[in-house]
Amino acid sequence: MDRKVASDFDQELLDLYDHYAHGLINRRGFLDRAAKFAVGGVTATALLDILSPKYALANQVAEDDPRIKGERIDYSSPQGYGTVSGYLVRPIGGGTRGGVVVIHENRGLNPYIADVARRVAIAGFTALAPDGLSPLGGYPGTDDEGRAMQRTLNREKLTED
Repeated sequence: MDRKVASDFDQELLDLYDHYAHGLINRRGFLDRAAKFAVGGVTATALLDILSPKYALANQVAEDDPRIKGERIDYSSPQGYGTVSGYLVRPIGGGTRGGVVVIHENRGLNPYIADVARRVAIAGFTALAPDGLSPLGGYPGTDDEGRAMQRTLNREKLTED
């Protein structure tokens, strides 16, 4: 199947997916409402798959890129969940540099967010991408599971982390 772009889809379907991706409706709600866009043998489930992120295609900076050093770290968060894991990425070479905190959406520190942190480091900054799901074991491997996990967290503690 050819890779699709946003202009290939009806805006109402894109808005519906946006509501799903940001937790305003659940998977069943998306599938029920997307059914009217399922034509020509394409099912609502196939539409969900087509619209869902393909992290491998979006990866712009490899984890082993020689220009950067990335590592998983833990840091203290006494007002939050106690200890938080994160992905720290620095450009290779000395010197003072600015820092950027890369905050994930409602899915956890997924491969896309890790890639954004690497891109920030390539641009010359130290990047820290905290994993808000680390109190629950970290990003579970799928955005659906990540969304469900994040809903169970205490917002005040998550904000402190």
